[in-house]
Amino acid sequence: MTRDVATPEELSALEQIIDEWFRQQKEKLPILLDVSRDEDIQRRWYARLEGEERDVTTVWLTLGQRTLKYETYFLPYPEDNKEKLFELLLRRNYDLVGAQFGIGPEEGIFLTGELPFHAVDEDELDRILGSIWEYVERYWRAALKMGFANRLKNENEKKAE
Repeated sequence: MTRDVATPEELSALEQIIDEWFRQQKEKLPILLDVSRDEDIQRRWYARLEGEERDVTTVWLTLGQRTLKYETYFLPYPEDNKEKLFELLLRRNYDLVGAQFGIGPEEGIFLTGELPFHAVDEDELDRILGSIWEYVERYWRAALKMGFANRLKNENEKKAE
């Protein structure tokens, strides 16, 4: 467990830091398509990033009393080669820094991570967004091909007709 829970003042200050960092990044970072706040969940941001392999990746950041949790939906539950895909992702977890693959709500595959609230700063926010973007770009296409091989094969055959 991390240190004591954040005080309301610390959470408010971190919220301002995150808001300001995103505001600055929207001007400097061309792949940052949009940033929005959740109206129903307090201290949650959605950052939409333009990709090359995958069109768009949305990273959710949620500031809690102890941690900043971040996650992105990576892939639906696979239709094919489940064991091979899960082995691939588990092996990738060994090399990932600050994030890991896991099965989340509705059996979807997510990339997730957490950071103690006292460690949140501009450099860490940059690392979080950059790492999640990089991991999605690096592994998404191979995971898609492995987990949905038959569907992709059928779609390609239909296109060839």
